[in-house]
Amino acid sequence: MNCDILYLVIPCYNEQEVLPETARRLEAKLGGMIESGIVSPQSRVLFVDDGSRDATWELISRLHEKNPLFSGLKLSHNQGHQNALIAGLMQAKELCDMAVSLDADLQDDVEVIDRFVTEYYNGCDVIYGVRSSRAKDTVFKRTTAVGYYKFLKFMGVEIVENHADYRLMSRRALEALAQYDEVNLFLRGIVPLIGFKTTVVPYERNERFAGESKYPLKKMLAFAIDGITSFSVKPIRLITWIGVLIFGISGIALLWLLLLRLFGYTVAGWTTLMGSVWALGGIQLLSLGVIGEYIGKIYKETKHRPRFIVDQFLNRRE
Repeated sequence: MNCDILYLVIPCYNEQEVLPETARRLEAKLGGMIESGIVSPQSRVLFVDDGSRDATWELISRLHEKNPLFSGLKLSHNQGHQNALIAGLMQAKELCDMAVSLDADLQDDVEVIDRFVTEYYNGCDVIYGVRSSRAKDTVFKRTTAVGYYKFLKFMGVEIVENHADYRLMSRRALEALAQYDEVNLFLRGIVPLIGFKTTVVPYERNERFAGESKYPLKKMLAFAIDGITSFSVKPIRLITWIGVLIFGISGIALLWLLLLRLFGYTVAGWTTLMGSVWALGGIQLLSLGVIGEYIGKIYKETKHRPRFIVDQFLNRRE
């Protein structure tokens, strides 16, 4: 059997603390797969530097000089995780038969890459790495994560539960992904739209090896909003139904007040009046915010600015 070329694509942003250990483990893993004949000797580890402010690119450059197994892609500016990931995948697309995307923090279990490749050889174009358990998460994170996936599905977003961005994609799938040129990227929602044959590989997610998470609560909330507004118009429809509901309640309340007036009852109504004003004001502002989120996305899409600009690419094919 002819071995296919595998690229491991790893977005990096200020990862100088964890990068040496990540490189050591990936070198051992990919090197072992090459020696055993599972993948081609032309396979590579591609680190994507997303405009890091520390020594991340210097470390990637040194790794490349010492060992051709390591390649490096430097973006000219910080563009965010999803853009860095798509940059690496699109660069690898022309050089590989399959690509595995994973994070640099070693939370994704590299030992299951063999199973990804086995499923690829069995005819799957997309293999999702799915967490088998969330026992290591805090109660807050576990509860919010489960609730988020359920809410996405309720909103009509096709998504694989407990899957982040740890996946294998064949070259055919990468070429299909390249056709999605939207600026507002949410790859966890885009990839399932590609179709083709898919499967799932469960794995146990590890603790971060070193450094700090690049996804604090603020970024996670922004990412969650992107996931919803990029794939569903249900929030806008929900606003419409809220408006219909309030209109109905207002009609009933007006009828009730007229009846009270006819029968001679008088009500001060200060609390009811102020409560209604604040409630309606809050709903209006919330509605404007949701609509504004969609308008903002339309604004970005119409500008059609590049998602990333490549500064340097280091790659040796020996």
